[in-house]
Amino acid sequence: MTAPYVKTHIENGIETIEFFHPAHNSLPGDILAELADAIAAAGENEAVKVIILKSGGDRTFCAGASFKELIAIDDAQTGQVFFSGFANVINAMRKCPKFILGRVQGKTVGGGVGLASATDYCMATKFAAIKLSELNVGIGPFVVGPAVERKLGLSGMSQIAIDANTFYPAEWARQKGLFTQVYDSTEELDEAVNGFAKQLCGYNPEAMREMKQMFWQGTEHWDELLAQRAAISGRLVLSEFTKETLKRFK
Repeated sequence: MTAPYVKTHIENGIETIEFFHPAHNSLPGDILAELADAIAAAGENEAVKVIILKSGGDRTFCAGASFKELIAIDDAQTGQVFFSGFANVINAMRKCPKFILGRVQGKTVGGGVGLASATDYCMATKFAAIKLSELNVGIGPFVVGPAVERKLGLSGMSQIAIDANTFYPAEWARQKGLFTQVYDSTEELDEAVNGFAKQLCGYNPEAMREMKQMFWQGTEHWDELLAQRAAISGRLVLSEFTKETLKRFK
């Protein structure tokens, strides 16, 4: 099986950041840390005008956090560190002064929905159904909630958070504002993402930087907020209810 990775490629002002894990792109802490660092570095690189965030493989965009690491948590501090993984990536995306384009080729779950929501412009295939499954294991989408709510609104976010066992179609996500466009194939998606990235490279970088700051206004407290949310999840994962639920998933 292919080893997990985060890799970057810069060409003509476009930096592509790609992550991968053989377990349906479910991401352990070390890969999440690499991803956050790559996004931060791209934001500081003057040669980069726009960023494309994508995952490897043909099917799942991201299945959320590593389940193997989740079931190994045995204290609150470890739990908070675990749930801070996606928080750090979302905050890196929020602070990055460059537009981040999301390329979602397939299903996305939990933290993966948070990543898609934290992009500035997200395109997907018709296979990119979304699900917030956290309540299924006795937790909740506390860390990704602010990013998802920012895109779907409170009504849309609460709907999929409460209905934690249902995949919502890509077209539903488009209608709610998460995806800008939905394509019939990955080939069409890639053509659209790459074409749009090239188009953005022709715009004034300073104007795009100011626009990004404007779009994210009101989220300046997210470093503290997402840390608090990670602590909530870290506490809940130690509850008897969640422990018993996780045993059934082993």
